[in-house]
Amino acid sequence: MSLTLRTISREQHLAYIQSLPSASHMQVPAWADVKAEWRSENLGWFDDRTGELVGVGLVLYRQLPKIKRYLAYLPEGPVINWFAPNLQEWIEPMLAHLKQQGAFSVKMGPPVIIRRWEAATIKKGIQDPDVKRLRDLEADFIEPRAFEVADKLRRMGWQQGEDGGAGFGDVQPRYVFQVPLANRSLEEVHKNFNQLWRRNIKKAEKAGVEVVQGGYEDLPEWQRLYEITAVRDHFRPRPLSYFQRMWTALNNEDPNRMRLYFARHNGVNLSAATMLIVGGHVWYSYGASDNIGREVRPSNAMQWRMLRDAYALGATVYDLRGISDSLDETDHLFGLIQFKVGTGGQAAEYLGEWDFPLNKLLHKALDIYMSRR
Repeated sequence: MSLTLRTISREQHLAYIQSLPSASHMQVPAWADVKAEWRSENLGWFDDRTGELVGVGLVLYRQLPKIKRYLAYLPEGPVINWFAPNLQEWIEPMLAHLKQQGAFSVKMGPPVIIRRWEAATIKKGIQDPDVKRLRDLEADFIEPRAFEVADKLRRMGWQQGEDGGAGFGDVQPRYVFQVPLANRSLEEVHKNFNQLWRRNIKKAEKAGVEVVQGGYEDLPEWQRLYEITAVRDHFRPRPLSYFQRMWTALNNEDPNRMRLYFARHNGVNLSAATMLIVGGHVWYSYGASDNIGREVRPSNAMQWRMLRDAYALGATVYDLRGISDSLDETDHLFGLIQFKVGTGGQAAEYLGEWDFPLNKLLHKALDIYMSRR
């Protein structure tokens, strides 16, 4: 297939995404409005024979201080046929186009999964003192074509992001935790939860925890819980305006793109979460909880409700997003994987993020600048 790449309208981009079973929420046109500090462009690949649109990419451009040169970033994209035998015929026109646009470096995150580990495998790994990381464990599923993709990218001159992107240092997590929903009943999903999760869900029900959906007007209450979480977990919170922009941008594009949930007890909100929906893929994207009321297990109740709602929407996967690949109980991120493994899903490893330096000097300068931040 010979291909032509050109700038397309947001409408064309969205129509293409809507024709797919799913795509990353960071590749929908509205994500450009969420990332308002970046310039953006919608790219389309066309089949020369039919004139049909066969792939899209949302590119975010970040300008270097003082000069008109840009880092071009395609988060969890582009949305193309990654297993195409002629992959370079998809990628090379994109590099040429981005160079013309003033890009000195390109960063992308192929949405390709290499390996998956079942919850039971991970649990065994946690109990084994010789196992320190997910990659020390034999995977339950391997996608051989993913290794071919990595090989082709290396041959084209792409460089894999630092450390293979094990932790949260990258812009996007390389390891995520997902609960598959396709061809499974809700009873099966619930049965697959570990004992602690099932007990906690029951405990929350008995205590009268209720889970409700919120709207735009409830975002300040979300922010209150999120800032409490940020202090407790030592991270820098995003401002309320970011979530307001996210809500407006995503739900203007599709009224069911972003949801907000609260778990409350005796009228007090104890935990909250945002949920994103693109086709059959549903993400739990941000979570927050108060320091009080933990004994009534609001977070377990909220996840169970969100999972049921995802199922009712016909989702094929409920995605709990990033985890670290460390299985070491002394690691500060260990609690996160432990919490998510309880859902009985699978850890999945993506190909990670890849860089192509169009201008080696500026690319190096950016690397140095980023490492000092």
